[in-house]
Amino acid sequence: MVKVTVRRIGNSLGVILPAEATETLHVAEGDQLFLTEAADGLRITPYDPDFQRKMQIVDDGMRRYRNALRELAK
Repeated sequence: MVKVTVRRIGNSLGVILPAEATETLHVAEGDQLFLTEAADGLRITPYDPDFQRKMQIVDDGMRRYRNALRELAK
């Protein structure tokens, strides 16, 4: 568990992530993080949750139109 303090940053509120947290998340300055709702609060992740949904749609389409895509590739 890592404890952080909410601080005023300009007109906003923010938290400073300790080095251990940024190493665990594999993020550096300028990277984006995503907050998603979880059953017990919020989850912070460097992975875009919408990207996985979009890739699932692509996978479904590729599976459904496998033969047509194979012919187009010729």
